[in-house]
Amino acid sequence: MKRIIQKVAVLGSGVMGSRIACHFANIGCEVLLLDIVPKEPNDAEKAKGLTLESKAVRNRIVNDALQFALKSNPSPIYKKQFASRISTGNFDDDMSKIAKCDWVIEVVVENIDIKRKVFDQVEKYRKPGTLITSNTSGIPIHLMAEGRSEDFKAHFCGTHFFNPPRYLRLLEIIPTPHTQPEIINFLMQYGEKFLGKTTVLCKDTPAFIANRVGVYGIMALLHIVEKMGLTVEEVDKLTGPVLGRPKSATFRTGDVVGLDTLVNVANGLVQNCPNDEARNLFVLPDYLKKMVENKWLGDKTGQGFYKKVKGKDGKSEIQALDLKTMEYKPSQKVKFATLELTKPIDNLKDRVKVLVSGKDKAGDFYRETFAGLFQYVSNRIPEIADELYRIDDALKAGFGWDLGPFEYWDAIGMKEAVALMESMSHKPAAWVYDMMKAGHTTFYKIEDGVRKYYDIPSKSYKAIPGTEEFISLENIRAGKTIWKNSGVTITDLGDGIINAEFHTKMNTIGGEVLAGLNKAVEIAEKDYRGLVISNEGTNFSAGANVGMIFMLAAEQEWDELNMAVRLFQNTTMRLRYSSIPVVAAPHGLTLGGGCEICLHSDKVVAHAETYIGLVEFGVGVIPGGGGTKEFAVRLSDSLHEGDVELNAFRDKFLTIGQAKVATSAHEAFELGIFRPGVDKVVVSRSRQLAEAKAECLRMAEAGYTQPAPRKDIRVLGNQALGLVYVGANSMKSGNYISEHDQKISEKLGYVLAGGNLSQPTMVSEQYLLDLEREAFIQLCSERKTLERLHSIINGGKVLRN
Repeated sequence: MKRIIQKVAVLGSGVMGSRIACHFANIGCEVLLLDIVPKEPNDAEKAKGLTLESKAVRNRIVNDALQFALKSNPSPIYKKQFASRISTGNFDDDMSKIAKCDWVIEVVVENIDIKRKVFDQVEKYRKPGTLITSNTSGIPIHLMAEGRSEDFKAHFCGTHFFNPPRYLRLLEIIPTPHTQPEIINFLMQYGEKFLGKTTVLCKDTPAFIANRVGVYGIMALLHIVEKMGLTVEEVDKLTGPVLGRPKSATFRTGDVVGLDTLVNVANGLVQNCPNDEARNLFVLPDYLKKMVENKWLGDKTGQGFYKKVKGKDGKSEIQALDLKTMEYKPSQKVKFATLELTKPIDNLKDRVKVLVSGKDKAGDFYRETFAGLFQYVSNRIPEIADELYRIDDALKAGFGWDLGPFEYWDAIGMKEAVALMESMSHKPAAWVYDMMKAGHTTFYKIEDGVRKYYDIPSKSYKAIPGTEEFISLENIRAGKTIWKNSGVTITDLGDGIINAEFHTKMNTIGGEVLAGLNKAVEIAEKDYRGLVISNEGTNFSAGANVGMIFMLAAEQEWDELNMAVRLFQNTTMRLRYSSIPVVAAPHGLTLGGGCEICLHSDKVVAHAETYIGLVEFGVGVIPGGGGTKEFAVRLSDSLHEGDVELNAFRDKFLTIGQAKVATSAHEAFELGIFRPGVDKVVVSRSRQLAEAKAECLRMAEAGYTQPAPRKDIRVLGNQALGLVYVGANSMKSGNYISEHDQKISEKLGYVLAGGNLSQPTMVSEQYLLDLEREAFIQLCSERKTLERLHSIINGGKVLRN
């Protein structure tokens, strides 16, 4: 049966339900969001003469919940207009509408009796064959299926989204013994391909996979804190980015999520896992019990492990809870010798080895936590999963870990980790020893560009299912690299397409990256059919290397700075006017120079979570790698004579002048960075490179023709320049902007307008590039620009001389 999801019903509009509805709207589905009818009108409704029969009253709960979600930050929706795909209603009046839905998702309160009542209603109206799933995080899936019809049970399973659904990539699929295999397969593929999720098949065990292991890790750590006498700040320093975990680390994450959520899962595991060898660790430590009693639950109650207060000077101050005295104290900076050793080490796997071999309290902490974690996950197979990669996938996608438990284990080394575990009385499961006896020393290996995992039953390595359509640079890099320098690796993707991958810090763009991009074009033009620019870093690119710019400007090396800017411009123009198609595949932060690379590519295949913009104004300059020029080109292509010209000019000017950054790839179309009908968005990060390669290949096979440099760009001259000068002067007079901001605004306007021209004129791209470069260098000579650059490089420190 061919199954297409066009309309989805979400039953329950709380924090999860409303945001799940938004994410289905993000991908183009029509969504019906329902919730209960209020018991009575509130005072405001009564004052308007509304009654319980009024639609506004009956739908108040669902409408308020949706509006609250849409106003939340970060936004659950890619683009405001997408919210129009969501219609609202209530269980009493609108449940019959689910008959027209292809998928019904239950997201009501975690109470099995309430869920059963909802399913009773669903059974009345649901058409046979419709998917029916529950977003429960703790109730056994098989219990919810009891007493339901055969068709209901055949199409029913758990679909556990993680909050917030737009941003956390994990979707756990939990079938019952009655769930049809084709339904499981459909949900696994649909979740990955269309919702952009890492779909993980789970067994129907308490807390499933991610929360079972993730909450174990947190609870074990909370007990270790007591044992080792660590502070809140120390733990968050040790368990944040240095370990490949989110910046919010452990305690800050707890405050954001809410300690009640953690406590509920932990208490559930104590009750439901009587045979878990680590069950005692799920029992709350005394300080956590005290916090719950005091309702210190985190952000939702104003204080948790941290609290924000007003200092004596009136400024906000972050205080941390002293777990011994249960009093708040000013947050302290943390230093450990082991962490200092890891500062030059960018590769996480190399860094982990240093962390566990540390000779201080930090090293003791890492050895204790890893030994316990490794024992725990080895014992959870086959209880919660038959395949070890599912545990790694769940922790990475659900908790934001850069490496899963077995990947950390591989990084430390199989034998080394087992020796550590034995020394700390945390011996692994028997299957690990069997694996070592058979001569296997890693949980993962790459063979012929395919990543394989160790399969315990067969005692052999198997390809990870569902990854056949993905292209992973990490998997193919070793055997397919054709050129590299310190900033770029060029890899053969097959079928005549190559990839240029950045690997500088934050993927910033300096001389080595520009050299690599030019080399990639040269190689592609000579021996290949097309070029893709993508990487597997956290971000596509944070922009140009501001350290290099500051150094040249501070030393007043104007000729060298001019050459550096010209090289950047020449590189982006070479991307634009090469004889082969160039496709950029951005994701995450794509700022400044990273955005300029996209602006000059033939096509952009962007991940939905691409945060892109020209942000140079905030640094004290204008885009100097062709970005300002390109906005002038796109302005020219969209111009129609009359007042509309100045409106269009103003929009382009403000996009750069306000350093606007799209909060999704879809928003980038509104900012004029991506082009409708040319550039495209993909929701699945795993498929992005394969899609970019396919687009590049399509362009090549369609007979790609090298474009000619533009000489037909219509600029508005003094007509637009006057608008800029008057506006900037007015903003400065009203103290809305500084004198330096006024200068930047006027330089930006000068380039976009094409200079001091008496009337609209046709100019060339090179003419605009020269204006752009001249303005950029002039702004770099300003003291205020140097101060901003210095502050960015040195974490806010003031330039003294």
